[in-house]
Amino acid sequence: MSTPVPRPTSRIVLLDPSDRILLFLYVSPTTGRRWWITPGGGVDPGETFEAAARRELLEETGLTDVELGPWIWSHEHEMTWLGQPMLMQERFFLVRAPNADVDVSGFDDFERTVLPEHRWWSLADLQEGERRFGPDERLAPKDLPRLLAPILAGRIPTEPLAIDEAAREPLE
Repeated sequence: MSTPVPRPTSRIVLLDPSDRILLFLYVSPTTGRRWWITPGGGVDPGETFEAAARRELLEETGLTDVELGPWIWSHEHEMTWLGQPMLMQERFFLVRAPNADVDVSGFDDFERTVLPEHRWWSLADLQEGERRFGPDERLAPKDLPRLLAPILAGRIPTEPLAIDEAAREPLE
């Protein structure tokens, strides 16, 4: 097996005024598995994680007049993406949207194919979804309801929380 290629990635925990999080449905073109993921994507060469988060936010939601909040979570993991082993190096930034309007006209052709839906989820929706998903549907990150609960309660980490640590440590 070849060595995973590092892929720095910015992700956005986008909350609307009703404290719902925006997730996109990613459907794997190779396996058909379904993942509900936060907006975001790869950091371009020479780009900072923050600049990538702003760019991805514009491309995937159309939002321009929002403030990029703190870097709240980090997650490093290996995965195969489009047949290539990758070392995903994800940073999650908190953003508050002024409303629930989403404009996906900035999607490229690949995104239009693999991200067929988006939805705003309440914490209760996330918890219920986890119970109702079939074997080929997941949340990413997998502990999203537990990770999100303290954020919605106003407990924003002063330093980014490593998601792997969060999975072992109680957050509340």
